Amino acid sequence: MRYSEKVSKKLNALLEKNYDAEKGYKYASENAKNPQLKAFFSERAQERYDFGHELKTEIRDFGENPDKGSSLAGDAHRTWMNLKTNFSGNKDEAALEEAIRGEKVAVDEYEDVLKDPEIPPTTANLLLKQKNGIVAALNKLKSMELEA
Repeated sequence: MRYSEKVSKKLNALLEKNYDAEKGYKYASENAKNPQLKAFFSERAQERYDFGHELKTEIRDFGENPDKGSSLAGDAHRTWMNLKTNFSGNKDEAALEEAIRGEKVAVDEYEDVLKDPEIPPTTANLLLKQKNGIVAALNKLKSMELEA
């Protein structure tokens, strides 16, 4: 496997996760009752959309093709989120819990890629910026959960 293929494969995996997160946040925004939570979820969906475009550009810069669509795991997670919120007495709280869980996984995935010594510095800077955005969202979600 060529160097650019190896890097783009890792970036494509993160791209897929961002597609998943964007769809999950859109779903959560459409179903949230609390206006503040609805707006927060909508902002996160847009942020993940933007992350996806940044990753696509980075992948193309390596001469590779970005993947399209979401992952099977992401589709399964949204199905679980749908079931959980439909059967929960407090749908907003259930959505918050699922978003926190998803963001924790995302932070771990970004950290795993960032540990790879073959990731170029410019790519690492992009990934670090995105990871920091996810950490900020995670911290906000945790504080919103405490308020709920």
